[in-house]
Amino acid sequence: MDMQSGQRSAATSKLVARGGWYALTLVSATQLLSLLDRNILAILSPRIKHDLAIGDAEMGLLYGTVFALFYAVFSLPLGRLADGWKRTRLLALCIGFWSVATGLAGFASGFALLALSRLGVGIGEAASQPAGTSLIFDYFPKARRGTAMAMTAAAIAVGLGLSSVLGGIAADWWDGRFAGGMAPLGLKGWQFAFVVAALPGLPLAVLLWRMREPARGQADGIVTLPDPAPFTASLAVLGAVVPVANWVMLARRRASARAWAANLAWTAVIVLAMVVAVRIGSVFSPRPQLVLGPISVNPHALQWAVVGLGLFAVMNLVQSLKLTDAPALAVMRNPSLVLCMAAGSLQSMINYGCMAFTPAFLMKTYHLTPAHVGLQFGLLSAGLGVVGPMIAGPVTDWANHRLPGVGRVLIAIFAMGGSPLLVYWVYHAPDVGVFYARFVLYSFVLTMWLPPLYATLYDQVLPRMRGITASTYIVVSTICGLGIGPYMVGMISDANHGDLRHAILTINWVGVGIVVLLVALAMRVRGDEASVVARARAAGEPV
Repeated sequence: MDMQSGQRSAATSKLVARGGWYALTLVSATQLLSLLDRNILAILSPRIKHDLAIGDAEMGLLYGTVFALFYAVFSLPLGRLADGWKRTRLLALCIGFWSVATGLAGFASGFALLALSRLGVGIGEAASQPAGTSLIFDYFPKARRGTAMAMTAAAIAVGLGLSSVLGGIAADWWDGRFAGGMAPLGLKGWQFAFVVAALPGLPLAVLLWRMREPARGQADGIVTLPDPAPFTASLAVLGAVVPVANWVMLARRRASARAWAANLAWTAVIVLAMVVAVRIGSVFSPRPQLVLGPISVNPHALQWAVVGLGLFAVMNLVQSLKLTDAPALAVMRNPSLVLCMAAGSLQSMINYGCMAFTPAFLMKTYHLTPAHVGLQFGLLSAGLGVVGPMIAGPVTDWANHRLPGVGRVLIAIFAMGGSPLLVYWVYHAPDVGVFYARFVLYSFVLTMWLPPLYATLYDQVLPRMRGITASTYIVVSTICGLGIGPYMVGMISDANHGDLRHAILTINWVGVGIVVLLVALAMRVRGDEASVVARARAAGEPV
């Protein structure tokens, strides 16, 4: 069978490769634990603020910015490693690393060690989406990828919900059990919750290490040649996106004077933009200096420095691909791919901004305890987060069969355009019972966005490019989602005397821009997807 015949056969196949459902289960479990360990900070926020004497803006830094920096930067080399090495081994190593880092937070008695823990979690989790998505797309044919993405989306929702349940119950149980102050190792309830959250990752790492690695590109009928030096390529990507090291890489690759000028000019633009953002943030929401060991820094300066580093990494990645992998750059310049990344990143800004402070909003507005919020809101979020994607997945596959490409985007428009309209109704509920009742409809609509958008996104590239595509998306969505979302909600809250409702509603105005992007995507997605192989071949790809 020739290459084109193989691609046509793969495009119409509905058969999942042997071991595919087992692989999907393990990858989904990885996503679940990733979100659990990432989001458990939200339910523990009031206790941490009290013990460490910090505000909402600083919690936004911990929840988003500190994590985001290393999650974003390391996703690029780890994404490249996922495109060339064994993804099962990479996932196993990374989940073990971030589980240990999560447990480290259990022994934090100050901001610095807690920030170090978040840093480690960010590095470890950076491989979960690139390697996991690449694995799943090599087991599941195009006709079943909406369903596959639905299961991972449901796992993400369970992880988010379980983080509230586990964090709230574990912290309350521990504090109640050792109310007399005789807790082992002097641990507080929130510290114990971090230790508990760290434990499940270790046995999952063992199962991933032993899982079979599928042939890359098998579900697409595209033969992918083995990568002769994946670790060398991964380190080259890391060097290309880290400040100063990026200039060493440009020199080694004998970049032209034009490339040097472009690099320096864009670096200057990024630095200037971040300085302006710090000034605006300091005027809008003045904050005291943040003490980090022997030094103190302006929280706004730390926040925007991280965002700037993320933008710097993306800029240098583009230059690096231009010099070393022209086919990948040609494919990733696909307008539909860019539109998908932009829409998903803005949605992440809304989601992370809301989820970071909704538990605190419920406790403050309706006078609930952390245990009540953890159990009630956590279970409700988890349950609805499973229902929405699991319905959206098969509907996405059906819609794509009826209206190839466009059908998926229409489902995304319904979810990402409709949910911001409902949020105002939800967060103005007169009591917690009405809040939960309204939240059912809101969450159902909201959680339907990921399967159609992700299925569209990863069908815009070749199999060997899915890891670096996922990691690029991680950088952009992390900057907007974790890097800006929680920080903006926290800053708006602090500037309005702690009004979390106003802050959460304000961030949802981003939804207008999302709808505009998705309408543009619907107008061109089908043609762009059909041109992927041609784009790569024109740039020198042997397909």
